[in-house]
Amino acid sequence: MKQFSFEKLIVWQKSRTLSVSIYKTTKLFPDDERFGLTSQMRRCAISMASNIAEGSGRHANKDKARFTEIAFGSALELLNQLILSNDLEYISNENYTQIRENITEITAMLDGLHKSQLSQ
Repeated sequence: MKQFSFEKLIVWQKSRTLSVSIYKTTKLFPDDERFGLTSQMRRCAISMASNIAEGSGRHANKDKARFTEIAFGSALELLNQLILSNDLEYISNENYTQIRENITEITAMLDGLHKSQLSQ
């Protein structure tokens, strides 16, 4: 089976793992959040990995960098929603800390990828 270039990117792999973690975490949210934070957080997490993948298919480095910027924005949006979820006590402090660390790591990697794309 062919492996696409984005599948080799560690930042995409970590974003994919984060998406699974967000799905599992939000599954425990109250039912009345199904169309609120649950939906928003899932879409942000998916958007991160999806934009990394989509950007990898662009030929111009400037286009690739734009998709990396979008993924970074989705990561920050997810962080905001994570903070709110913690404020509302939908997640444990331990889970909050772990996911926040994952987001921090991914955003640092996205920043590096973005700089590399623009310097080529």
